[in-house]
Amino acid sequence: MTNAPSEDRLIYDWAAAGEPQEPKRLAMLDDETLRDGLQSPSVTDPPTDVKVKILHLMNDLGIETADVGLPGAGPRQRDAVERLCREIADSRLNIKANCAARTMIVDIQPIADVVQKTGVPIEACVFIGSSPIRQYAEEWDLQHVLRHTKEAVEFAVREGLDVMYVTEDTIRAKPDDLRILMSAGVEAGAKRLCLCDTVGAAVPQGVRNLVTWVGQLLDELGVAGEVGIDWHGHRDRGLDVANTLAAVEAGATRVHGTALGIGERVGNTPMEQLLVNLRLLGWRDDDLSCLPEYVQTVSQAVGVPIPVNTPIIGKDAFRTATGVHAAAVIKAKRKGQAWLADRVYSGVPASWIGREQEIEVGHMSGGSNVLFFLRARGLPDTPEVVEAVLAAAKKSGQLLTEEEIRETVRSVAGTS
Repeated sequence: MTNAPSEDRLIYDWAAAGEPQEPKRLAMLDDETLRDGLQSPSVTDPPTDVKVKILHLMNDLGIETADVGLPGAGPRQRDAVERLCREIADSRLNIKANCAARTMIVDIQPIADVVQKTGVPIEACVFIGSSPIRQYAEEWDLQHVLRHTKEAVEFAVREGLDVMYVTEDTIRAKPDDLRILMSAGVEAGAKRLCLCDTVGAAVPQGVRNLVTWVGQLLDELGVAGEVGIDWHGHRDRGLDVANTLAAVEAGATRVHGTALGIGERVGNTPMEQLLVNLRLLGWRDDDLSCLPEYVQTVSQAVGVPIPVNTPIIGKDAFRTATGVHAAAVIKAKRKGQAWLADRVYSGVPASWIGREQEIEVGHMSGGSNVLFFLRARGLPDTPEVVEAVLAAAKKSGQLLTEEEIRETVRSVAGTS
């Protein structure tokens, strides 16, 4: 079709109508699937060979860093971390490794040991609770948290490790406490500060306020641009993706996620949704063709099924049997513009992840659904056949399977 209108003329972007919300700099991604993701109470810890495959898929997606485990948790985790680090070196992967650790030498030393054995740098992500409610429950005072912070960060730095200082439950911590703790972490040598919504309590405005405040603190300390800001969010209120995007807007330079959002309780920010949204916003431009394989591999490895209505990678993400929707997609396809058919009834281009818009036949379908289905498979599409298939669909409580449609066609047209 000639002189077709451009995409920006056909889709108005209200997000661009007000004040620009572009990030100060493009954010990196940290994949927590193999550590925080495996803390889900319902997952299976997969064999190391499978973790290696997942690591390769993370690398293929352009993810910059991966938490490869908590080696202080025991020999199984330590061996897996060592194997994954050797894989990074042997396969010359671009992805970098980091490891979680409590603010305790017993957790940090195993990280340093793996670095010595493999020669692969590992960022130590040392964490401790920072909110008043956590301190009260643990019977800590601020001096206890401060002492552990200094000792842990200083020890890790002496061992030659880059350090990300993680204040758990940051979103519910007091500014005065955070100022003391974060200042101490930076002074001790931390190169990144990780702000956490550990229990999924945040809303986007709170995230913006917190990230902006930390940015101002780093400026006051004279290390803005030298010390990075991470955001780590959970999905208890279902605001995980929105919160993470708000963190990027406010200045976070790295954000965390897990495949399928697996993690503690109801999980973390889903990495697949982050990747797609960041590309849709023009904030990253990753090749997402292996995204379904990444999610399916993790799903099978940890024993968490993919719900059919999961955004982007669910079975139904790009399927429709509704007459009005299908008619619009079919008309778009007839115009010969692939992007038009991919966007007219979809906010996410299926082609990005190697899929396409699928038209099915069900009780909400119209004749256009049936015609498209039949013609796509080279089946007879006479009015009698279309009428018979549509009649069968209207009687059914669910979508007709391909075999059911073919059986109806055989009964009317006498074909195989």
